[in-house]
Amino acid sequence: MLREYHLNECRIAPCTEYPGQIQVFINPEPEEKSYLIQELGVDEHTLNSSLDPDELSRLEFEPNHVALIFKVPKSYTGEEQLHFRICSLGAFLFSDKLVFVVSEDVPLFEGKQFNKVPSLKSLFLKVINRSARHFMEHLRIINQVTDELEQKVNTSMENKYLINLFTLGKSLVYYLNAVNSNGVVIEKLKNNTVKIGLNTDETEFLDDILVDNQQCYRQAEIYSNILASLMDARVSIVNNNLNILMKTLNIVIIYIMLPSLVISAFSMNVAIPMQQYPHAFWIIIAMSLLSVVGVMAFWKFKKL
Repeated sequence: MLREYHLNECRIAPCTEYPGQIQVFINPEPEEKSYLIQELGVDEHTLNSSLDPDELSRLEFEPNHVALIFKVPKSYTGEEQLHFRICSLGAFLFSDKLVFVVSEDVPLFEGKQFNKVPSLKSLFLKVINRSARHFMEHLRIINQVTDELEQKVNTSMENKYLINLFTLGKSLVYYLNAVNSNGVVIEKLKNNTVKIGLNTDETEFLDDILVDNQQCYRQAEIYSNILASLMDARVSIVNNNLNILMKTLNIVIIYIMLPSLVISAFSMNVAIPMQQYPHAFWIIIAMSLLSVVGVMAFWKFKKL
């Protein structure tokens, strides 16, 4: 699917006259791939890398354009079951146009920073910065979900909340790898500002992007380390909750068993003591109650 835009008074607007300055290919069809390869001169391997979620971020300089592959987080849905995923995004900067290729529909031009876009190169950098900010937004969500799961783990005797925490931990590992990979590419961009043709403002903005990406990496690293280091403790909490439940059930069984034992002993069809005594029934009931009281006193003494 192809979406086209153009810059109108420093704003991104849908294109009414084709072709547009900005082209976004979402999971391109074979005809669209042929256009990118034959008409625009995009390398076929680089194009396929833009659609591969496992591809590492990289920067390449072609004769007529700059090719950038970097990682962006996918839009989260409830069907993911707390699994935050990543996809690759290809950005191809030409002298007169900017082309994006992505396997899924992800937000590219969201945020107030896109209210003023003076040039295609500026948009090229803003999309990279948007990726770092998008990662930060997901990290905040992951932290909130982790806090909620921790509270549930404290009282849970099931494994589902632990499995959710393991899933979040796995997502954080992927995020760390993606953000680190993006950081390498941003460093390479910074070292080739003259070759790309960035002006002073764009170069300074690239420095800000590098700082944002480093902060994102450190935050993801902190969350990942905390989640991993406390996972064993959370497993112990679940096991301890289960042990407490089993202990409580055993006590309840003992409470029920002893009175039943007393009643059963005096219910046999054989000669037994007090069978002729008129108050034998109440004596047996009293003995049953005393057995319960005795067990309660024993457990209380044991706790002390």
